[in-house]
Amino acid sequence: MLKKEDPQLKMYDDLLESLVPGSHVYRKLSSLIDFSTFLAPLESRYSKMGAGSEPLTRGFKGLLLQFWEDLSDRQLEKYLQENVTAKWFCGYGLEERPPDHSYYGKLRKRIGVEELRKLFNTITESIKTAGYVGGAFTFVDASSMVAKVNIWKARDRAISDKKNEEKDDDDNPKMNNNNVGDYSPDPDARYGCKGKNKFWLGYKRHHQVDMSQGIITDVKVTGADVTDAKAFVVEGLCPESGMVFLDKGYDSDDVDADIRQKGCADGTIRKKNRKLKNKDLDRWRSSVRMPFESTFSKISKLCRYRGQDNVEFQALMEATVQNLKRLIRIGAPNLSF
Repeated sequence: MLKKEDPQLKMYDDLLESLVPGSHVYRKLSSLIDFSTFLAPLESRYSKMGAGSEPLTRGFKGLLLQFWEDLSDRQLEKYLQENVTAKWFCGYGLEERPPDHSYYGKLRKRIGVEELRKLFNTITESIKTAGYVGGAFTFVDASSMVAKVNIWKARDRAISDKKNEEKDDDDNPKMNNNNVGDYSPDPDARYGCKGKNKFWLGYKRHHQVDMSQGIITDVKVTGADVTDAKAFVVEGLCPESGMVFLDKGYDSDDVDADIRQKGCADGTIRKKNRKLKNKDLDRWRSSVRMPFESTFSKISKLCRYRGQDNVEFQALMEATVQNLKRLIRIGAPNLSF
């Protein structure tokens, strides 16, 4: 059963209120979103019977701070114990203790990636309504996410398995994308490469970014073995209108056809061997998209969790935090839902 926050003033509330500066970013975040209204759809995830659980607004705000400050579950528990601004933001009194760190893992599981995506889309639609998503120019790109895996232990298990049918040139057992799920603690992680020198085991995070204010309008996660071009088409990353800017990794006939079908203008940087290659045009395209490539530099490239759904949960939370930070930075008004 879901507990409601007690509206009655708690002991030391006035003191706690006075300890949080008026200009603190948590105050701005608190006024930007009406969390009770925003989180109302999630109340159906809780039973109306049984013992009461932590109020949902407190729990979700805690998760938000976790990704805002890049904290582990244990660090978040300590942060909420020691930081008065965090206590104030999440709705705890000075004398209250936050839940044990294990609560946040259970909360992530209860919310789930599908419901979190709905919340992300709700925020995005509200941002569009407020006029901070132009839709004229869209930037799509992918970045690597390294799996939470000891790759050497997984590799050792693969090469010592006599039943392993994957062999190298010397007929020795090996681990590759055909069997990595049998030996890795993360069965969904796959090997990926970018260029000749960058290889990793994990995932790809695909961002769709509106170029008027740098708002992330969509995020998808695939295995690292999925090409950028394939993800663009299969995951529906083409915007509904305007011009879409893409790097060379997306330069393919399938992507061109998808962009034409959606009625968008094509801003793909072309590969050297393509007939449509125009160096001057590509130079301009690079200059236009360059300021928005920093979107990825502010987000962790390490997976917190194992399993594609859990990694996608991470990517959605990180994108949500990135958007909220951006809105606060540009002084956007409060969002309405």
